[in-house]
Formats: sequence, structure tokens, C-alpha cells
Amino acid sequence: MTADPVPDDGPLQRGASPAQVRDRLPEPERSRFVAEYESALEDARTSLDLTALLDLIEHYRVVVMVWRDPVGFRSGVRQWAEIVTGEATPEDEPFELTRHRAGV
Repeated sequence: MTADPVPDDGPLQRGASPAQVRDRLPEPERSRFVAEYESALEDARTSLDLTALLDLIEHYRVVVMVWRDPVGFRSGVRQWAEIVTGEATPEDEPFELTRHRAGV
């Protein structure tokens, strides 16, 4: 399973718009971002506090940067899962399960 290619227009700078972040995320990250963004936006409307919304955008901006090297990211997640669980990650384990086990 390979991630959708991520457009590589160079690093995404702090202050990137939600649309810029969304457009540079591979699936399933893009769907997660949209769902979490909509929830955080609704919370911001109610609380009139943008902190959580801006933190979410920044978090996913970093995710965009990590996904610029999908092979390295997957390798790092596998290694982290092994550290967290103390068990080897099976070669045929679906990546989403490995991420879940790693808490990433």
C-alpha cells in the first residue's frame, strides 16, 4: 500500500492556510484533517478561542513535512511501534494498525 503522492512545492511554512495544509496531505491524513478541522472550527465558534484550531493546523503542517519522506515515515513508525510494544512489527502488518500500536 502506498500513500498518494504529496505535492512537493518545498517546505510548508508556519502560518500556512488550512487549504494549503489539506491539499498537501496524503490520504487518509487528509480526511482526518478535514474532520478534525471542522470539529475544532465549531469549537472555536462556540468558545471564541482559536488556540486549539491553530494548534491543529500546525500539527498537520508538521504531518505534511513528515510525509515528504513516506518511506522514512513508515520506517520510523514501525521502529516506534517496536519500542512502545517491545515486540517486533510483523512485515505484513497493515500500516494503519502499526500506527495505532505506535500511538501515532
